Amino acid sequence: MEGSFDLTLQIVITVLAGISAQVVAAYLKVPSIVFLLLFGMILGKDGLGILHPHRLGVGLEVIVALSVAVILFEGGLNLSLRELGRVSGSLRNLVTLGVLITFIGGGMTAHWLAEFPWAIAFLYASLVVVTGPTVISPLLKQVAVERRVATILEGEGVLIDPVGAILAVVVLDTLLDSNATPIEILNGLILRLGIGAFIGGSLGWLLGFFLKRANVLSEELKSLVVLAGVWGLFGLSQYSRSESGLMATVVAGIVLRASALPEERLIRRFKGQLTVLCVSVLFILLAADLSIASIFALGRGSVLTVLVLMLVVRPLSITLCTIGSQLNWRQKLFIAWIGPRGIVSASIASLFAIILTRQGINGGDSIKALVFLTIIMTVFIQGLTARWVARWLKITSSEATGAVIIGCNPLGRLLGHLIQEEGESVVLIDTDAEACQKAEDENLPVFQSSGLNPTVLEEAGIESIGTFIALTNNGEVNLVLAQRVIEEFEPPRVLAAFPRQALYKATSKVNQALVENLSLKTWNQYINEGQYKLGRTTIPDEELLLKQAHLQALIRSGELLPLLLKRDNSLHVVTTNDQWQPRDELIYLLYDPRSQLLKRLSGGVSSLRTALEKLPEIENIPIASVTKPDARINSLLESIKFFLGSWLSAFSNSTIKLRYLTFLQLRSI
Repeated sequence: MEGSFDLTLQIVITVLAGISAQVVAAYLKVPSIVFLLLFGMILGKDGLGILHPHRLGVGLEVIVALSVAVILFEGGLNLSLRELGRVSGSLRNLVTLGVLITFIGGGMTAHWLAEFPWAIAFLYASLVVVTGPTVISPLLKQVAVERRVATILEGEGVLIDPVGAILAVVVLDTLLDSNATPIEILNGLILRLGIGAFIGGSLGWLLGFFLKRANVLSEELKSLVVLAGVWGLFGLSQYSRSESGLMATVVAGIVLRASALPEERLIRRFKGQLTVLCVSVLFILLAADLSIASIFALGRGSVLTVLVLMLVVRPLSITLCTIGSQLNWRQKLFIAWIGPRGIVSASIASLFAIILTRQGINGGDSIKALVFLTIIMTVFIQGLTARWVARWLKITSSEATGAVIIGCNPLGRLLGHLIQEEGESVVLIDTDAEACQKAEDENLPVFQSSGLNPTVLEEAGIESIGTFIALTNNGEVNLVLAQRVIEEFEPPRVLAAFPRQALYKATSKVNQALVENLSLKTWNQYINEGQYKLGRTTIPDEELLLKQAHLQALIRSGELLPLLLKRDNSLHVVTTNDQWQPRDELIYLLYDPRSQLLKRLSGGVSSLRTALEKLPEIENIPIASVTKPDARINSLLESIKFFLGSWLSAFSNSTIKLRYLTFLQLRSI
């Protein structure tokens, strides 16, 4: 009884420490593996001595195997075949040529600098050819780089893990059986990959086929069916050929994602939560079992080994593997910098250390120590600097510029011209041949096609632009287009013009474009008839609330439409969620019926006017000059009331409240 309670206490402490590390990392916005390693080492045998993973015996190996299966399946489940297809050449090279370069470079470096024997040096190299989704995925969520870069890093992390794990097993088998021929070694590698891919692909398809027709099962039960299926195919693959199970789980995840299950989101959410738990438990246990003294005993040569791996071998691999790709030098440099090692390296190194010790071969503890040193250095150096490097290289999604506009109506074309004149690229898409011809006549890049066509969206540059905006005359269609493009491409900013009553249908990633209850028909008519002016104004430091109230009054009266907002040298299309700040520059459209006279005098021919000016109707705030006193005054008073109410909520002074109530009484007179 006492022994079982001790094991229970070990697991409880492990889970508490792992989840605590995740919480701290999320709060500080750093990779969770940083605190998982720290907490594990602090609680381990060289720290406080609270956790003793060796007491779990072979149970530790079971926990590692099943947890890694879940982690890699979740990684495969998050991979889209469409996205992989866009970077298939680079990914193929990274998983083949890149593995070979890292294997050879890492082995030579470990032998010459860390002074490992050749066999042990290449065994170490086989363990660090992998990067790993357990570190890459959380890192990319925090850094948010361009989608093409993120796809390559995520795809490499997921696909290279089983390849690296199988390579490590083949190298270990060769080390234990020195009489193996190169043909036998190659056969072992191909057999494991092939068996894993076949079992994962076939059983993954069967699992998807079953779930689509199992309507009697609840969504929660379907998630558990997937978990049981993953462990089942992992066990079958491992039984068929050792270490082929990892490839099976990855392929099964990719196939299940391609099956387009109705419950896919729920399954991915459940597997994501399970993966967080597995990663937390594994890193705490493996780090707690690590001997810190063995790391220090490695010496300076081991530190140099890791640095050469980071600064020479990895950049060389990326340079050769991305030749002929569409990646620019900034994207290549960032990919070359990001190569943190994760749970697969740590878990297999721990298992290999045990196996080598049992076989009486020296070097098991040294390999484990050097692998963990590689994990620590790559995670701390590359992981903690990733955000700064991405900003320096200007490849974060927030740095992406340009726009794809769905809708060649007058407002869409005018917005396209304004974005172009600010020095950013723009592409329009519409099914209306006449509208597309007008855009082409105005020298705007245009595609005559549906906004749901992924091929056209790719040709329009959806992967590299900063903003997608749906501006067709149908609000429901705009919402569908926006949600579809999020699922397919995940651009940084997605906007759609849709009615307020459809807001509940929108996901949190879809922003309502321009203003609430936007009347596209009305503004398109104004633009067609030339009844508008284009203006530019700056939100002042002084009289901020009054200027905002004045602009909101004009917006509510339907006479002003904000279009673009410039802040800190960045430009974006206005959304209803924008909070205007001092020194923001606003580009807007102002209704002006007098402008129609210019059209009549010119013989009825009008073209889009894009000249910006400071308009007195906006710059001069006094209400007396307003042409529609009742509507504008009421709207202005409502805006002032809103701002004063928000400001007043922070105070409890009775005198202020009394003055505010007096204002409301005067307003009602």
